[in-house]
Amino acid sequence: MKEDRHFIAESTLEARLASSLHSREQRNIRRRLPEPSSFSSSSGPIDFSSNDYLSLASSPTLRDVFLDKLRAAPDVLGSGGSRLLVNGQAHSALEARLAQFFHSPAAILFNSGFDANVGFFFLLHDGIRAARVRDAQFQFEHNSMRAFCAMISKLLKERPELQSGQNSLFVAVESLYSMDGTFAPLAEIVQTLEESFPARNAYLVVDEAHSTGIYGPQGRGRVAQLGLENKVLARLHTFGKALAATGAVILTSALIRDYLVNYARSLIYTTSLSFANIVAAESSFDMLMDGTAAQLSKDVLELSEYFVESLRPRLQNIPIHLLSLPLHVQYLSPASPASPIIPIMTSLPRPLSAYLLNLGMNARPITWPTVPKGKDRVRVCLHAGNTTSDVDRLIAGMLHITKQQHARRTE
Repeated sequence: MKEDRHFIAESTLEARLASSLHSREQRNIRRRLPEPSSFSSSSGPIDFSSNDYLSLASSPTLRDVFLDKLRAAPDVLGSGGSRLLVNGQAHSALEARLAQFFHSPAAILFNSGFDANVGFFFLLHDGIRAARVRDAQFQFEHNSMRAFCAMISKLLKERPELQSGQNSLFVAVESLYSMDGTFAPLAEIVQTLEESFPARNAYLVVDEAHSTGIYGPQGRGRVAQLGLENKVLARLHTFGKALAATGAVILTSALIRDYLVNYARSLIYTTSLSFANIVAAESSFDMLMDGTAAQLSKDVLELSEYFVESLRPRLQNIPIHLLSLPLHVQYLSPASPASPIIPIMTSLPRPLSAYLLNLGMNARPITWPTVPKGKDRVRVCLHAGNTTSDVDRLIAGMLHITKQQHARRTE
C-alpha cells in the first residue's frame, strides 16, 4: 500500500510538471536548449548570438597565455572548498590585482555574476526584513530620469527617515542592458542622488556584466569611462562574457567586503572557483592590461556602427512591425554610444531566426516572458571576430525573408 501511495504522488507531480510545460508549448514560449555547437569553430554557423563580444574565446593568443600560465601554476585542479575554509593564494592575489586595476578599495570573488548578485542583494533583503520596512522595493520606467526623479521626490516626501538620513536608499542598475543594448544614465543618477540626499544615505550599485572589457580605460567599464568610481557603492564585473573566462568580482569598500564574507550565502556555502578558473581570469585580464582588448573593443564597436548604418536606410519601405531598429540604436550619442548588442524588433522572431540559421548564421529569437509582450526581437550580438562581409550577409538574409513576408501579406 505504501508503494502505491508513492507511485500516485510521483505520477501527480509528473502530471503537473508536464501540464506546465504543455501550457508553455501551447503559448509558444517553451524554452529549449539549442543544438550543441561550438561558437569558436569555423565549421559552425556565424556567431551573432553569444556574449563573446571580444572573440577572446577563440583567440589563439589568449589560449597560449592561458596554457602557459596553467603549466606554470603551482595549483590547477580543484580549489579545496569554500573560501572560508581554504583561501587559495591565487584567489587572494587575483582579488588584490582587480582592486588595483579597477581603482577600488577592495574586491571579492564570486563563482558567477548570478552568485554575486544573489550574495549582495540577499543581504539588502535580509536587512529590509529585519528593519520591518514597509513597501521597500520600487521600480521606475527604464532609463527615464523623469520617472526616477519623480520617484525620489515622492519617497523623500513620504518618508522623513530618508530625508534625515536615518534610513538608506539603494539604487541598482545595469550599465549596459543585455536585451535592449541601452545604457543607464549613470552620471545623471549620481547627480540626482547627491543633490537629493545631502546626508549621503543614497547608494548606487552598478552591474557592469556586459560592459566589462568593452568600455572605459583598459575595458574597466562604463563607471570608469564616466569617472564615477568614487561615486558608486558597488560594481559587479563578470568574467564569463567578453573576457571568455568564469566568475565575477564585486568591487566595493573594505567594510562591505568584510560584511559579504560574513553574510553572503552564495559565497559562504559553495566551493570556490577552481584554480584553473583563476588562471583563466588572470589570462583574460592580461589581455585588458596589454591593450589587446582595447583594439578588439574598437573593432566590434566600429562593426556595430557599420551594421546600423548599412541596415537603417534599407528599412524605409518595410513595416516597422516586421523589421525595425530601436531609436537608441539608430542615433548614437555620448549617453547612448555604439553597442555590440543590437535588438532587431520583429513580429516574426522565430521564423526570422530559423531562416538565418538555414543560411549559416546564428542570431537567437527573444520573446515573452524574457521581454515584454509586443517587444519580440532577434537579438544580434556582434563580435570582434565578425567581419563586414558577415554583417552584409546577415542584413541580406533579414531583408530577404522580411520582404517575402510583406509581399505575402499584401497580395
